[in-house]
Amino acid sequence: MSFTKISQNTAILLEHARRSGLGEEELLQAVRSSQVEAFRVAQNNRFNYAELFSYAKEHGEDLEKAVAEGYRITFNTRNGLKIWLEEAFHLNSETDFTVGEGVIEGLLLKEEELDRLKLALAVNWTIAEAIKTDQGYSVKLTIRGLQ
Repeated sequence: MSFTKISQNTAILLEHARRSGLGEEELLQAVRSSQVEAFRVAQNNRFNYAELFSYAKEHGEDLEKAVAEGYRITFNTRNGLKIWLEEAFHLNSETDFTVGEGVIEGLLLKEEELDRLKLALAVNWTIAEAIKTDQGYSVKLTIRGLQ
């Protein structure tokens, strides 16, 4: 299955919109309308949607397909991946997982979240460990080549 590729920033903005309360259908309508106002519930000092549509158009990002079918992030920075994990899985990096130099560990995910991570994670990161526990999967991510 081939997913559309989008930037880390676009992925974070889409996940923040979901976390802010936009349901799947509302999110689809928002990207179809190409109206920044549709994201007002998610807009704040940290997350700015002003450039979302122009950036997507300029870089050939199919936002509708990304929302409807899923996506792969083109490249993850350590901090960007930390933010994406927080937004996508409603986690807190200070209490739910540890971010180190080239590694993110202690991530506890449900099976469907792990599956989603496998699809979205940029190729410069890899899932070094996914150990099944009573609560789900204990996951360790590393920058490719640092296992």
